Amino acid sequence: MTARLLVRDIGKSFGATRALDGVTLCAQAGEIHAVLGENGAGKSTLMNILAGSLSADRGFIEVDGAPYRPRSPKEARNLGVAMVHQELALCPHLSVLDNLMLGQENARWGWLDRKTMKTRASDALHLVVGPEARSWLDQSVGTLSVASQQLIEIARALVVSAGAGASDCRLLILDEPTSSLGRQDTERLFEILRRLRNQGHTILYISHFLEEIRRIADRFTILRDGATVGEGVVAEVSVSDMVRAMAGRRVEQRYLRSERRGGPVALTLDRVAGLNLPKQVSLHLHYGEVLGIAGLVGAGRSELLRSIFGLEPIRSGTIKLGAFVGPASPAHRLAHGLGMLSEDRKNEGLAANLSVMDNLTLSRLPLHHGLVLAEKQRQVAERWLEQLRIKCSDPCQPISRLSGGNQQKVALARLLHHDVDVLLLDEPTRGIDIGSKEQIFERIDAVACGGKAVLMVSSVLSELLGVCDRIGVMHRGVLETIREAEQWTEEELLQEALGATA
Repeated sequence: MTARLLVRDIGKSFGATRALDGVTLCAQAGEIHAVLGENGAGKSTLMNILAGSLSADRGFIEVDGAPYRPRSPKEARNLGVAMVHQELALCPHLSVLDNLMLGQENARWGWLDRKTMKTRASDALHLVVGPEARSWLDQSVGTLSVASQQLIEIARALVVSAGAGASDCRLLILDEPTSSLGRQDTERLFEILRRLRNQGHTILYISHFLEEIRRIADRFTILRDGATVGEGVVAEVSVSDMVRAMAGRRVEQRYLRSERRGGPVALTLDRVAGLNLPKQVSLHLHYGEVLGIAGLVGAGRSELLRSIFGLEPIRSGTIKLGAFVGPASPAHRLAHGLGMLSEDRKNEGLAANLSVMDNLTLSRLPLHHGLVLAEKQRQVAERWLEQLRIKCSDPCQPISRLSGGNQQKVALARLLHHDVDVLLLDEPTRGIDIGSKEQIFERIDAVACGGKAVLMVSSVLSELLGVCDRIGVMHRGVLETIREAEQWTEEELLQEALGATA
């Protein structure tokens, strides 16, 4: 039987950095195929080659037995291959219809043929969301939840291109599709993926949530250091086997916090409510502790952190940094020792067109009479690259060339370089591998042991239990009881997040 996708001996280099070195992969029609590996293993480079964003230096790719070498994402789509990136790429002010058809519009005598466009968009969206598809088309994308936007991205990949010789989507590439989804939305996505698989679509599924891989994928391929190091049937291996192959060593996912005692109050919220935080929230965060906030997507956790940092206005209540109560703006918060790591590193965490060095030092440049000391800047960057074990070929390398995990570590390094006293961390390990998670949690633990205060939002309950001193749960905008971490179990945290407690 001819494979849907056959990748043989693919190689790709960026300057002196070899990103791929002899990658092989085989995926069948009607299969969900997981592509696994730590950050920097080469997954993103391989997927971008398949999606037409990059060209391979060597090797051979076939799709349904025919040679495949697209020169652009549009050409890849016309050949039946589409990719949904981890960072959503939708236009929030346009309708669902316009987002689905962007770049694939039908025209007649110089005018848009919206009737045909609506039919094509509705057909694709129907594959994903079912009978309610037509009611979605006129809604503005910006009014929809992140989970709904994720489904729109998948539907856009399934839209049949209008060009001559265009093919249905035969190969769908999903990069960390559940990283922004809660449990219920993840289950809905899995139902959709199983339905697409049963219809004959092949899905390449990239995820660091290995328990999800066990549930949704049929077969897997593992990359390490740019090469294929393992492949097989998911049901025949354990999670620990996959982790060992990914890391090339035995890795235990244990985040053990150090013994420490909290100090004075660093941050106080007294009945704070805001534009996107309708319920009043109160809490105390101490120096020398990590306070975790659990909850489902949409519970208000990110909105809470954004309100504290001054990104979203508050309507009532007070926020105090120590004894200071001042203007609620990010500039004032940062000036008084409070910094934030956003969950959206693409749009809010990094300057994509700048280098690793510039991103890392941007908030605290070494200056002399208003001029940047370039050599000092490089020394600072190299020190943080070493401390956080950030993989890059050179500090001047574009940040966009780094893997997601290394980009996240650069964003965290900038916050640490600014030397703030209170850190707000929103999903600090979103979309990164186990090894990078360990390194980030080691740094968070060291920061707290050094006397700084950390307020951390995470959707991974085991991470909160392993890293935090205290944990609270948000449910529909309400911050429930905050307890010592030892007083919680994962089941209790989930029940509280679902509002299912007695």
